[in-house]
Amino acid sequence: MRLVYHRRVDQIERALPEAARAWLATIAIADKLAVLAALSGATRAVGKAPVAVAARGTWGVDELARAVLLARAFPRVTPREVWAHGDNRERQAVLKALPLLPQPEQFVELAVEACRANVLTVFEAIACDNPYAARYFSDAQLNQMALKAAFNGVQLARIVGLAERANAELARMARDFAAERTAAGRAVPADLDLLLKGAAS
Repeated sequence: MRLVYHRRVDQIERALPEAARAWLATIAIADKLAVLAALSGATRAVGKAPVAVAARGTWGVDELARAVLLARAFPRVTPREVWAHGDNRERQAVLKALPLLPQPEQFVELAVEACRANVLTVFEAIACDNPYAARYFSDAQLNQMALKAAFNGVQLARIVGLAERANAELARMARDFAAERTAAGRAVPADLDLLLKGAAS
C-alpha cells in the first residue's frame, strides 16, 4: 500500500516544471515548520502557471507543488491543519491532494465541508477532475455536490465518475431543479441530463 501511495505521488510530481521540482528538493520534509512555511510560500516560490496533470485536469504549479509536499510530509502535516490555516489556493491544493494520501476515506468529512465552500474555485477543487467524491462520498453527499455544481454553472462532465454514481434520487433532484429554473424564467443548464442517467435505477 505504501508503495502504491509513493507511486501515485511520483506520477503527479513529474508534471512539475524542473524549477519547481528543484525548489521542492530544498525543503526538509522532516521539519514540520519548514514544510508549513513552504506550503504557505509556494505561490511566491513557483508561481501559478497552469500545468496539465494526467487524468486530473489543469492545476496551478503552486497547487501541484503543495499537493506533492503535503503527500510527502503526511502524516507529520495533515490536510486538516493546512485547510484550517491556509488561503484559498492552499485549500484547493489540499483537496486535489486527497486521493494521493494513504487511506483517503478518512478525509470524507473535510471533503464534504469543502463542498459547502462559497469560493467556486475551492468547490471545483473537490468536485471537478477529482476522483475523490466518486470513490468515497455516499450517494447523498455526491448528489448534493452534483446539484451545487449544476446550480453554479460548473460543467458537469468534469465530475469524475458521475455516470457510474448516477441514481434515482439525483435524477429527481435534477428534475425539481429544472422545474424551479423554468418556473423562474431562468435557463436550465444544457448538461443537466447528465444527472438524469440514474432515473431508472
